[in-house]
Amino acid sequence: MDHRDDLDDLDRALITALQEDGRLGYAELGALVGLTAGGARKRVKRLEDRGVIQIVGVTDPLRLGYQSMAMIGIVSDRDPEEVAAAINEIDDVIYVVLVAGRYDLLVEVIAADRDALFELVNRKLRTIPGVSRAETFTYYGIRTHRFGWGTN
Repeated sequence: MDHRDDLDDLDRALITALQEDGRLGYAELGALVGLTAGGARKRVKRLEDRGVIQIVGVTDPLRLGYQSMAMIGIVSDRDPEEVAAAINEIDDVIYVVLVAGRYDLLVEVIAADRDALFELVNRKLRTIPGVSRAETFTYYGIRTHRFGWGTN
């Protein structure tokens, strides 16, 4: 299956520029890739609408007052996509990935403190039908968080 979503060279150039600086204005983007500001805006909007890009401010939750952050490896005894859909409904879940290997899902969470993390893991995640095991990897800190990998 081809996951490139029929991107052309202009789309790729816009994505790469936005990965380097998501605050670029449409006039600046257009100048970088040879489009007008309106043309760049239209292309970026199309990429957003298709789910290829999302322009957000990336933060470090541990520097914003959250005292606990963790990755949780989930082993499922049913369809992992069904379990992932249920996990997606939990507010403090910020990342869900279907994976191969020891776990069926990796789930990244944030919590106000250790008690809230305990509540999240033991009262919310582990009670979801299909979650047979959850192993928590608590973060001490974030050292690398990259977003400028370009396109393929």
